[in-house]
Amino acid sequence: MGFSTNLQGKVAHEALLSRQEAELRLLETMKRCINIKVKCEKDYAAALSAVASQGMKIDRGDDLTGSVVCATWKTMMEELDNTAKLIRHNADNVENKVVDALNALCAEKRKVRKAYQEEHNRISHQFSQLSEEVNRKKVDYQKYLDLYKLMRCKFEEIYIKGGRGGRKLDEVRDKYQKACRKLHLTHNEYVLLLCEAAEFEKDYRTVLLPGLLEHQQSLQEAFVATWKQILQDIVSNSDLTSEKHCEIQKRINSSLESIKPAEEYKDFTEKYKTTPTEPVKFTFDESLVEDSAGKLLPNQLTVDNLTVEWLRNKLTELEASNKENQEKRIVLVNGHNSDSLVNGKPLSNEINNRLSVISLESSKKEVNELKCQERKMLKQIELIKSALNELGCEEVPSGCDISIDNQPAFIESPREQGDGSQSTLNKHLSAFDSHRLVKMLPNVLRKPFRRRSAPSSPIAPPRTKGRRESVPRSEGGDPVSLTTNKSLVDEEWFHGVLPREEVVRLLTTDGDFLVRETTRNDECQTVLSVCWGGHKHFIVQTTAEGHYRFEGPAFPSIRDLILYQFNSGLPVTQRSGAILYKPIPRERWELNNDDVILLDKIGRGNFGDVYRAQLKNSNDIVAVKTCRVTLPEEHKKKFLQEGRILKQYDHPNIVKLIGICVQKQPIMIVMELVPGGSLLTFLRKSASTLTENQLMKMCLDAAAGMRYLESKNCIHRDLAARNCLVGYNNIVKISDFGMSREEEEYIVSDGMKQIPIKWTAPEALNFGKYTSLCDVWSYGILCWEIFSRGGTPYSGMNNSKAREKIDGGYRMPAPENTPDEMYRLMLRCWEYKPENRPNFEQVYTVVETLCSAYRATFC
Repeated sequence: MGFSTNLQGKVAHEALLSRQEAELRLLETMKRCINIKVKCEKDYAAALSAVASQGMKIDRGDDLTGSVVCATWKTMMEELDNTAKLIRHNADNVENKVVDALNALCAEKRKVRKAYQEEHNRISHQFSQLSEEVNRKKVDYQKYLDLYKLMRCKFEEIYIKGGRGGRKLDEVRDKYQKACRKLHLTHNEYVLLLCEAAEFEKDYRTVLLPGLLEHQQSLQEAFVATWKQILQDIVSNSDLTSEKHCEIQKRINSSLESIKPAEEYKDFTEKYKTTPTEPVKFTFDESLVEDSAGKLLPNQLTVDNLTVEWLRNKLTELEASNKENQEKRIVLVNGHNSDSLVNGKPLSNEINNRLSVISLESSKKEVNELKCQERKMLKQIELIKSALNELGCEEVPSGCDISIDNQPAFIESPREQGDGSQSTLNKHLSAFDSHRLVKMLPNVLRKPFRRRSAPSSPIAPPRTKGRRESVPRSEGGDPVSLTTNKSLVDEEWFHGVLPREEVVRLLTTDGDFLVRETTRNDECQTVLSVCWGGHKHFIVQTTAEGHYRFEGPAFPSIRDLILYQFNSGLPVTQRSGAILYKPIPRERWELNNDDVILLDKIGRGNFGDVYRAQLKNSNDIVAVKTCRVTLPEEHKKKFLQEGRILKQYDHPNIVKLIGICVQKQPIMIVMELVPGGSLLTFLRKSASTLTENQLMKMCLDAAAGMRYLESKNCIHRDLAARNCLVGYNNIVKISDFGMSREEEEYIVSDGMKQIPIKWTAPEALNFGKYTSLCDVWSYGILCWEIFSRGGTPYSGMNNSKAREKIDGGYRMPAPENTPDEMYRLMLRCWEYKPENRPNFEQVYTVVETLCSAYRATFC
């Protein structure tokens, strides 16, 4: 089998010429690339030499005497220079030998191709000429045969009419004889020519053309052998694991082993050792208080009406800072103890050995700095508390002798002083005697504020026509009662940075309203959203005095403004006519950001970081996904989409949502903490210990979770081992619903960016059409990942190549030790037509049956 028997046809001949031309183009490409490679390696070698030369310019003085690190560095730079020389030497070899060999091979291939084409044309032309001559002789034969028949007819006719004599008869007989002679001669020539043509055709088919092709095949194979040798030369001169490179690395490693951190500074310390520094004493300069008549004492805090509030505020500030400091220190200390943990599980010894000592020491340094700050603050706290404790329940001492007995009006109505009343209060505080300050200050703080812009308790006008009298204000109480001890963020109808889509979903009946925050042009704005013949959103306006309003009166707080609009029954704006009937409280899954304490970062997602966190109310440890504040609003909506989907699901094989924090930035999704981490990472780390029974159980868990999603008309669209988590007892949970859609069929309309090509079904890639059967295809890839223990699908292929091969009918082979039934299920999941794939109910039934059979066999 070869060229001589398989390439005799015209199409094969043209294909052989095309192949030779393609090989010549490949040779030209190789020549260009090798020349570029040689240039790059020479430049790289020159750069390494420059680096080595620079690295050798170290301090030659006594400062580094005896330093093993310095000696090792010098060795490394010398070996770096040796590496550069070796790379340059190899590049020269490639340039002098390989490039010349490629040029010679290219020239020889062109010559051989030309010779083959000429020889093939020659014998083909010879065969064509002989065939044409046979055809011409056949035409002559037919012509002389017709002439012979004509002359014979004429001869017979004259012979019958004229008898046996006469001149005319002689002429006809002569022509008849000539025609007969010419016919016989042509007949013989035609017979001989056919004989020649038959023999040549046989030789052409069995000797000439096969011989030419056989000769060409031997030349082609000889070229390939030469080509292979050239490639081997390239590889041998590019091998960084060659013996010479390994020797360089061994010398470097040997030099590194001589470094002993505990001994590096032994000589240096001995040479420059000094006595400890003398402590610096900070003392109070008593001359500063000589003129204070004994009221100010050295090293003692002064507590009087001038300083008591400042000291209390300072104490509160210090205690808050100290608490924050302690929390930071606890996190760092816990970080030391959990450096070898991932989601609560110990890492392998190999990873422990790779932990950075420098990072650890840096963390310890931070802990020490925090301890120092803590000691400073505790000293100050102790000093302030001691001073305040000495005061006890006694009257606050007066800071000066000025009395303000004639200021009762100020005490009765602090708001009558206008916006500057608080500063006025601060000015007058210094004038209170101790007795009046203790008695009157609490009364001042308890007085209700009086507004000039609007009444403090607005009287609601008659209800507008159509107002729903029977609608309750809230469930279990009135969230808009006129209490003065709530801030805006504490109100149940304040929804933080909840996206507009969620707001539209919550407001269903005319008069439903809530308050939220949004960001426009990098400015945070408060918005009142109301359902009134559709959904209307009113931005709270800020006056020059810092008050808040819509079209009516202004109020010092947004909460007061909303309460006024609700109780007055007036439209928010005359144009909209929107009236506030029913405040919509936060849903149970809307958590307050302050209820979540972020502990340590455990990962990174598409939208932000992932943290291990603690819930304040229950002390439960959870996982928290955060959304970067700088992301566009469109991305934040996509981030919250996962929470919207997960909040309604409850299944042991679906990661559980605990809540969503939208009261302020950053937006957070709070989920159960699954201790085993990513399934893909778990498979790779535990590859040697996982049994086939455990792998089957993981496939069953994934099938159970996907069966549940299928029953809810949820298309996951990104099912893969990286998006599954491993819980206790190796239970697998489906996670990462950022691309999911709650539809029976979903058509992509925004392009196919960030689509996981190797996990996605052909109909989704080709037409953007997603159904649950697309997830079935992805499930087959997931099972392949599980049984390959974390292998990469379509290894060695880029996305476009894998897609091309799949469309051509290629399917991945079964991973080693995969049960035949399980591989058959994978192939069913990879049916090109979605209608030929099983649904997840069928998939689950098959996998459950296999698991039961497997347990019965091996347990």
